[in-house]
Amino acid sequence: MSQNQGDAAAASIEAVEAGIDEAIEIGLEAPERGSAAELMDHGAAGELGPMRHSAAHVLAEAVMDLFPGTKLGIGPVITDGFYYDLLLPRPLTPGDLPAIEARMRESIAADHPFEFSEMTPADARAFMVERDQPFKVEIIDDLLAAAERDGTATPPTTFYRQGPFIDLCRGPHVASTGKIGPFKLLGTAGAYWRGDEKRPMLQRIYGTAWATQEELDAYLWRREEAKKRDHRRLGVALDLFSFHDVSPGSAFWHPKGQKIWRTLEGAMRELQERRGYLEVSTPILVHKKLWEQSGHWDHYADNMFKVEAEGQTFSLKPMNCPESTYIYKSRLRSYRDLPLRLNEYGRLHRNERSGTLSGLTRVRHFIQDDAHIYVRPDQLSDEIEALLGEVRESYGWVGLKPRFTFATKPDDALGDPALWEKAETLIKGALDRSGMEYRVKPKDGTFYAPKIDIYIDDALGREWQMATIQIDLTMLPERFDLTYIDEEGKPQRPVAIHRAIYGSLERFIGILIEHFGGAFPLWLAPVQAVVIPIADRHIPAAEELAGVLRGRGLRVEVDGSSNRMQYKIRTAQEQKVPYMVVLGDREIEARTASPRTRGGQQQPAEDWESFADRLARESRERTVA
Repeated sequence: MSQNQGDAAAASIEAVEAGIDEAIEIGLEAPERGSAAELMDHGAAGELGPMRHSAAHVLAEAVMDLFPGTKLGIGPVITDGFYYDLLLPRPLTPGDLPAIEARMRESIAADHPFEFSEMTPADARAFMVERDQPFKVEIIDDLLAAAERDGTATPPTTFYRQGPFIDLCRGPHVASTGKIGPFKLLGTAGAYWRGDEKRPMLQRIYGTAWATQEELDAYLWRREEAKKRDHRRLGVALDLFSFHDVSPGSAFWHPKGQKIWRTLEGAMRELQERRGYLEVSTPILVHKKLWEQSGHWDHYADNMFKVEAEGQTFSLKPMNCPESTYIYKSRLRSYRDLPLRLNEYGRLHRNERSGTLSGLTRVRHFIQDDAHIYVRPDQLSDEIEALLGEVRESYGWVGLKPRFTFATKPDDALGDPALWEKAETLIKGALDRSGMEYRVKPKDGTFYAPKIDIYIDDALGREWQMATIQIDLTMLPERFDLTYIDEEGKPQRPVAIHRAIYGSLERFIGILIEHFGGAFPLWLAPVQAVVIPIADRHIPAAEELAGVLRGRGLRVEVDGSSNRMQYKIRTAQEQKVPYMVVLGDREIEARTASPRTRGGQQQPAEDWESFADRLARESRERTVA
């Protein structure tokens, strides 16, 4: 990389970092809250939830005291913290946060009790109208409208007061403000009221609170480390991908990023071939009748990109599953044909709101390592156990240890309850027989199938939901009338298993970038070694060594730039390249390489062929060491 290229890259990184700073704070992404019920759900569960929700109320109190005329939105608990949405007389600046914190500490020191009270909805509405709080009035109006629509009685409207501040709230809270532990305000962001870009833009203030100062300090360290590892920043710094407004929510993969993508894909393809998968490909643009038949049109149409052509409605596919049935039904299937494992790297599109897009982890266009496996009921248990093994193996390539949850029938489930009960019984039996530990998540299945979800913790201890295994006796088998012929010549329904292990390749790579801080293990690194000639006369030998390494299937670059050797080494380290090999007269004459790791360790000299064999072996082993 030349000096000019380095300056350009630095400028690009600064622009991305500015965008990150303006975006929702890392680790504190908030769920969309549209309905009145969601607005009233403050999520104050667990040991720290009530304390953090109480801190949100104290935050709102401080802002109203410092900025008279402030209009209150909502102040829920989120993962590791809380926020409050407010409409202020002027935009906040970073310099405002210390003053708000100081005012919060005064309220905490006063140890005001949190006092519960009730009002009739009519009185509560008048109370909020009198205080000129239009967003709270809107919530009350929507709760009244929902009760009238559903034909249910409207319960009393509840409030909590601490000192001079009172807020519409269901709680829970700690006993008094003095029970709030060490806290820190983290930043601000814009947030549309109720997640609707046509509604007012409010100012969201983020904060966190913990039981002890040690826990707060540890969290703040993790958060700063997460900023350094943010995949949006590293994606630019390492020249992996970029995003452009001509296609929001869609990554433009650069050569190095595409190499990571293809390396992961290749590893999964090898696993699938060992397991007897058959790769297929289905169209991206599909008529709406397919989605009506599957049930997605009723449950998911708002998330689809729709296309009108010749008076008919099509959509870009948001998932692959219904189309796999056309391949299954392309000929008569026998019990001997099953299990039939069809895998597809399908290009999917989902119409996510622009305000929710976040680098690679929340996109509109992505590719999934999808598979749909059709089995006889008697094969299901063995297939689930094998799939759990696939998850453990593939996550082991990147040093991640999966955890499993069993998500059961949701309230909006599609199909016969008896089939759901049967599917859940089969999953539970398979999980129990596998000996794997798991926890149950009631009512968290998809609308068409119970499922097994896989979670991991990254290097910073953050939890991510990753792969999924769904057991479908309803949507694909029933709605698409899938059958196979059993031993007695009678048609039977197969069980359909939906599974993705990486899930979205985009999201998986984004998580890996942050997990490794951009320093990928050798087998996955887009550039595995850089050969650095000391002078121009050493370039031909450097190209020769690179040829030896490439002959072993390794990804190698030669830095033949005019930059000084130390600058070349520093550039390779900044690019997180696993190995650097400096070549001068002595190394070329002896045909030896003294590799230097990105961590700065100088390894013993070895001949070119031995060095190439060792790196190739390490790469094939897919270890994280």
